[in-house]
Amino acid sequence: MANIKQTLEELMTLDGAMCGAVVDSASGMMLGSIGSGVDLEVAAAGNTEVVRSKMKTMRALGLSDVIEDILITLGKQYHIIRPSSRKEGVFIYFVLDKARANLAMARRKAQDVDKEMNF
Repeated sequence: MANIKQTLEELMTLDGAMCGAVVDSASGMMLGSIGSGVDLEVAAAGNTEVVRSKMKTMRALGLSDVIEDILITLGKQYHIIRPSSRKEGVFIYFVLDKARANLAMARRKAQDVDKEMNF
């Protein structure tokens, strides 16, 4: 099992990784962060709203399912939001350089680190 710091360090081993955070979706506050290129405090708060909105929409649609991840593709970056399967109300936020990153590997890395993260 890995603590939050180790989890974030493992994310950054992937080619194209720029920064990442573990975020409490109840408050929008970061539990930990690493890297640069994005204002992670602003991103944590803003992406908390993305997660809340998606959950609200799923409830309105009557979907009884879970979010594996949310992908936001920008011109130069991938942003992956992965709600933790280990702790409700927490998500991993991962930013990658689109030119250097492999999206499939990035999604897999986020999944793998989530499985090993310990709170």
